[in-house]
Amino acid sequence: MDLNHNTLFQFYQNLGKLFYAIAAIDNSVRDEEFEVLEKLVKKYWLSKSIIEDSSANNLKANIIETFKWLRDDREYDAEACYNSFINFKKQNESIFTDNINSLILKTAGEISASFSGQNKSEVILLAKLNIELKKGK
Repeated sequence: MDLNHNTLFQFYQNLGKLFYAIAAIDNSVRDEEFEVLEKLVKKYWLSKSIIEDSSANNLKANIIETFKWLRDDREYDAEACYNSFINFKKQNESIFTDNINSLILKTAGEISASFSGQNKSEVILLAKLNIELKKGK
């Protein structure tokens, strides 16, 4: 897959928005959710080879940095962040392979389950995400 640096930056930034939306959909982002995100980015995303170059880890760190910024800023709600991710996906369908989609769902699911299991709002958002990721295939 031949992606330019800016598109990759936006991809990882939008993943940060999505994962923030998953954590914030219940109007509260807990430390446990952020800690799980950090672990999952290291476990899954740093080893995922969407790109093979020396800037890959720096780009992927944007997931965490975007999440932290949104959490600390508190000006953006979960729906706006989720919609931003979906808009990016619709404009860049080629990035969203079955493997990437599976990893997105796995990461989002683990974030939502990190604090007292999944609540109703998280389950609904995860279902919407699953449907959206299947579109365009």
